[in-house]
Amino acid sequence: MMKRVILVAALLACAALLFAGTQDPTDVPFEDRVEDMTWDEIVAEADGQDVYFYMWGGADHINNWVSGYFADHLNDNFNINLEMVPVDGAPVYVNAVLGEKQAGKNTGGSVDVMWINGENFRTMRQGDLLFGPYAEMLPNIQYCSPDILGFDFGFPIDGYESPYGAAQCVMEYDTAFVPDPPKDIGELFEWAKQNPGKLTYPAPPDFTGSVFVRHVFYYVAGGYEPMMGPFDQSVFDEIAPQVWDLLNEVEPYLWRGGETYPESSTRNQELLGNGEIYFNINYGPNGAAANIDRGTYPDTVRTFMLETGMIGNINFVAISFNSDNKAASMVMANELLNPEVQYAASLPIPEGGMAWLTPLDLTTVPEGIAADFANLPLHPATLPTSVLNQYAVPEIQSDWLLKIEEGWQANVLRQ
Repeated sequence: MMKRVILVAALLACAALLFAGTQDPTDVPFEDRVEDMTWDEIVAEADGQDVYFYMWGGADHINNWVSGYFADHLNDNFNINLEMVPVDGAPVYVNAVLGEKQAGKNTGGSVDVMWINGENFRTMRQGDLLFGPYAEMLPNIQYCSPDILGFDFGFPIDGYESPYGAAQCVMEYDTAFVPDPPKDIGELFEWAKQNPGKLTYPAPPDFTGSVFVRHVFYYVAGGYEPMMGPFDQSVFDEIAPQVWDLLNEVEPYLWRGGETYPESSTRNQELLGNGEIYFNINYGPNGAAANIDRGTYPDTVRTFMLETGMIGNINFVAISFNSDNKAASMVMANELLNPEVQYAASLPIPEGGMAWLTPLDLTTVPEGIAADFANLPLHPATLPTSVLNQYAVPEIQSDWLLKIEEGWQANVLRQ
């Protein structure tokens, strides 16, 4: 009897082993096995998958590059179908993923990859809405400096997003009306008082409106240093009232008498393009060149840096926690760091690029590609990298951003 029991147990064990050996590994959730997979295995699993890429869609040249060159690159090389989903802003996909999380939809998510950084990344990480860590698994992460992989607006990244592009704020102005641009926020506001209606900025929390107000904070504080680190209420209480006073003082001299603010950066650019205002703040140093090439800016527009410094940062992509296409999403994230792809993105718009500012450390890329980057043509409206770097200053942590945006709405917009 005992021998029979042992024999039955052995047969059951063999059957279990046989079943395990024949079980489709993709039946196990991707996130539970990805750490044991080789990159080639991830690429193989990505074959044939669709990726829904949610991104800000306010710039046609970016949309065209993503849905054209980059989508073709993924399809031709990896049989991945990229579907670009342009939206007005990050809250659209943040709320979509959050709603699915609250509804218990842990698979089959509507969002695969999203263009993200700053407070939106922090919100999604704290809500456990992202897949990861994955960034260190990407072969092309080797081309990024470790300096940009640790924190996003002061919040730990921990491998839950990977770089896509770099951003550096510049001021745009029309030289037909402003021959000598101001050197700092104080001079800019004095100019506005002498030229009523020719300056404005988008209403925060629009990302360019928000960064404009942060520059006023840096100006009042005498630099960015007092605001580095976690949010400090005492420092905020010392600086903020002076900022609100400055903004309220200049408000009657803004476009439309300060009675309303443009709703977006796109609208602010339209106002500069049609001559209603003479200045715009842009998160992209190539933005003016792009708009001139598209014909939406006059060719008299140029860019300059405030001598007190202008903010720069990195933007990223992240993968939704409930994406069914995580393998293809990782391949997509890796290809966004492919030096050849980044070079194609950096080409001027008339040549099929999007005048991109690369996040890659160009000292680490192959020599041929590094030479190609070095030989990129410089548009008359674009500042040299040496000038951008000279006046670049860092971002503050995202908890500061929320307080600043809330404070602006309470103390400027509603006053």
